[in-house]
Amino acid sequence: MHFHTSQNSQSCLLASSVAVLQAEKRGSSTGVGVGELIWPSPSDGTPFWKKDFPSSGVSPEVFADVKDSDPKHIIHVTAEMAPIAKVGGLGDVVTGLARACLSRGHTVDIMLPFYECIQKQHIKDLTVITKYNSYHDGNWVPTTAYRGVVSGIPVIFIEPSNLFFKGQYVYGGSYNELEAYLFFSRACLEWMQQVTSTQPDIIHVHEWQTGALPLLYWDIYHHLSLKKPRIVLTIHNMEHYGECSKEQLSKSGLEGSVYASIDKAVDDRTIGHNPERLSLLKGGIVYSNAVVTVSPTYLKETLCTGWLASTLVRNRDKYFGILNGIDITMWNPATDIFLPVKFNDQKPEGKKFCKYYVQRGLGLASEGTQDGNHVPDITYKAPLVVCITRLVPQKGLHLISHAIKHIEELGGQMVILGKASDVRVQTEFEGLAKLHNQGPCIRILLMFSDELSHMLYAAADMVLVPSIYEPCGLTQMIGMRYGAVPVVRKTGGLADTVFDMDDQSNHNKANGFVFEGIDEGSLNCALDRAFTYFREKPDEWNGIIKKVMEVDNSWNNTAGKYVELYHSI
Repeated sequence: MHFHTSQNSQSCLLASSVAVLQAEKRGSSTGVGVGELIWPSPSDGTPFWKKDFPSSGVSPEVFADVKDSDPKHIIHVTAEMAPIAKVGGLGDVVTGLARACLSRGHTVDIMLPFYECIQKQHIKDLTVITKYNSYHDGNWVPTTAYRGVVSGIPVIFIEPSNLFFKGQYVYGGSYNELEAYLFFSRACLEWMQQVTSTQPDIIHVHEWQTGALPLLYWDIYHHLSLKKPRIVLTIHNMEHYGECSKEQLSKSGLEGSVYASIDKAVDDRTIGHNPERLSLLKGGIVYSNAVVTVSPTYLKETLCTGWLASTLVRNRDKYFGILNGIDITMWNPATDIFLPVKFNDQKPEGKKFCKYYVQRGLGLASEGTQDGNHVPDITYKAPLVVCITRLVPQKGLHLISHAIKHIEELGGQMVILGKASDVRVQTEFEGLAKLHNQGPCIRILLMFSDELSHMLYAAADMVLVPSIYEPCGLTQMIGMRYGAVPVVRKTGGLADTVFDMDDQSNHNKANGFVFEGIDEGSLNCALDRAFTYFREKPDEWNGIIKKVMEVDNSWNNTAGKYVELYHSI
């Protein structure tokens, strides 16, 4: 699969998001000669999403119009960073927020374990800064700190001389993962104290993996030479507690038993058990200056339900909900190198060609001759619903599998792209794929492909996100950016970003279809309404597409709220 050279020459990305936005307004990236496309087929030797694409040439920085008057030095301490150590949304958030703050004039570093599996070709100017020792379990472990640049962001990589962070993947190595992150949390503070001459204003930690750092900071390093930093903890998913024994915490140099009280770090689930356990995430909440979760609605939900609710209520005055953003340079249909035809909110015509291209490539449309700049009726008549997700219970597996049947009954088409970590779930969806993948309506692709995800968002009429709970959710925001109308369950960040078309009280914000129950009937109702709009109200449907593409879910919006928080502490 390839495009002609003239297509390649039009595919280079613009150098900054300022230029990107200008291009969107002008429509300069969307005038692609559709007649030049080579239409894909399921019988092609190489799937259409695995062909050679032009290199992006994109500048990674998100340029903001805003420069903050009192810039801070922020160090993110994290287990993940996109694209070099990305497992889930955490990596995207760290990179997106760091870029946006850099563009606003702040000094930003990211500290990351130097995982053996990191693809070093993505790191520019990788050099050793220093070798130093950091404490673990009675010994001072020789440790190497490297500096490099990833996506325009300075990164400090921490590499201990023991087995920590060795293995093929970011998580799941043969070492004790919890002890490795305890070591990493202390090694970052040790580096700040021993090596760097300037102290950061903010140390921003993420998830349970770095939950011990606030304890180590306030109870050891703040009494030494680190006086200036204040600590922010962002919780991306409250389901991961960082369960830890007192003995394990003691290996970091803290006295584990000191933290085994309800007002410090005892895991509330184990109170009265023998032995009681600790929660690194709870300790991080108690010891941080500010705690953030990734949407206002998820904040409300976590104050009411879950094992950490009582801890969060006790710390309510320093607990904030700030929506994540998306990288509008990476996710931009006007300049996306993976799309066969570019489009934007001013010139959306290219979207229907993207839809037909994907339909042809997946065998969802016949391979008759494509007439010039026209696409067959199937592209107009059959709504294409896309679901791009990890296949885990949180994402509403029973609703996803039910949607397959209901969308087929409604005469629509559906593509699912995702992987399951649980063997039973994988087996169930393999059975569904075997049942449906040769038919005319459904494709279940049990894999992850960044290239194909870009194409699917561009092809989709609707993006389905039926999560049982969803701290923030990026899928619905990316879908909207590409003109896919969201059909979502009202929870967490989905409730903060998608507003129902039939809710008269919120008509100005209305941009999708929302359901509240976790039953199949609630989902059916939302899909039925969406299909009715698509088929019977074409002018209103086109209005929704334009509206969702104009929504600003960029990191620049979100970064401003984080900067206010940094100043406040």
